[in-house]
Amino acid sequence: MRSVRGDAPEVLTQIYEQDINLCCYQRSLSPLVIEYSQMLLENSHLNIRAVVTLEELEQQLQNLLPTHAAKKDFVADLVLVIEMYSYLFELDEVGLRLQVLDRAMCPRFHTDKLGCRLVTAYQGAGTEWLDEHQLDRTKLGAGNGGLPDAESGLYADQEQINQASVGDVLLLKGEGWFGGEGKGVVHRSPAVLSGQKRLVATLDFA
Repeated sequence: MRSVRGDAPEVLTQIYEQDINLCCYQRSLSPLVIEYSQMLLENSHLNIRAVVTLEELEQQLQNLLPTHAAKKDFVADLVLVIEMYSYLFELDEVGLRLQVLDRAMCPRFHTDKLGCRLVTAYQGAGTEWLDEHQLDRTKLGAGNGGLPDAESGLYADQEQINQASVGDVLLLKGEGWFGGEGKGVVHRSPAVLSGQKRLVATLDFA
């Protein structure tokens, strides 16, 4: 299994290849999207969960998000991301979560039990992952023997950890992908330093 990166959205279509378990679409956010994202960070309790439909997507997001001069730009960007995910997997509705985080949600390396999740960070550090040839899956979960990931033998060197940048769109295959048992991408949330926060959007099959 391997990961792929690219600066065009077409890289995400490679998630259907059997030997790929992570696709990273590398992109930059516009100044107005960044401005709105920074405004959302001010609400430490922001935790939006909703099932959104393609038919009413823009209006649903308008209703869910607070007013701001740059709101339409942020909504347009999130619509684009949701549409990419929806079209790729032929979905009429998608489970959306948009959350401000002041700590790592999943601080240890792990795999997900679902099919394929999309993750993008609008503010703060991006998701971290390990490529297959750089890890020992037997050290996941109870296999770590109670040791931290850096000491368990899961990976040999800190430099082997990959990390997404702000704005990057990740597709992460889980164990629930067809034929994906034992092949889900090994990933974790990045550490969040004291006083810092992240704004993260995740998409799942509804």
